[in-house]
Amino acid sequence: MFQNLLPPLNNHNLPYPDTIHPIVVHFVIAMVLFAVLCDGIGYISKNARLYEVGWWNMVFATISIFVAVIFGQIEAGLAVPYAAAASDLNLHTLIGWALSGLLAAITGWRYIIRLRKPDALPIPYLGINAILTVIVLFQIYLGDKLVWVYGLHTEAVVEASRGGLLQ
Repeated sequence: MFQNLLPPLNNHNLPYPDTIHPIVVHFVIAMVLFAVLCDGIGYISKNARLYEVGWWNMVFATISIFVAVIFGQIEAGLAVPYAAAASDLNLHTLIGWALSGLLAAITGWRYIIRLRKPDALPIPYLGINAILTVIVLFQIYLGDKLVWVYGLHTEAVVEASRGGLLQ
């Protein structure tokens, strides 16, 4: 019934030219890691201006991660994952949703810190930043594995999937 309303899928099994999720998510990754780096250097050097850089990177990363998760959901749904890729795709999806909530909570906490004492960051916040970095790096690993090992949304895998060669 609704099939006629949707655009046809291309060789990447997408209704648009290429994947959007990786483009947006690389923006998020860069901003989160740069924010953590700025906060760490700012803490060590006592340079409060770096806290401002870290703050704004976290704000834009928090907004952007929701766009990345939405496109990730759309593209995961269109990926037609075969059995070998399914568990990693599910884990990547679960962590992505959790990471968006975690990032929003950390940014909210950072906002409160910024209001109360903009020229200092508490050690627990920096510890959470370290945990955030580890989670982001693991998420990068999973995303890379989905593309470079399992080949999701590559023409060869889409063609094999359409031909019934993958299960």
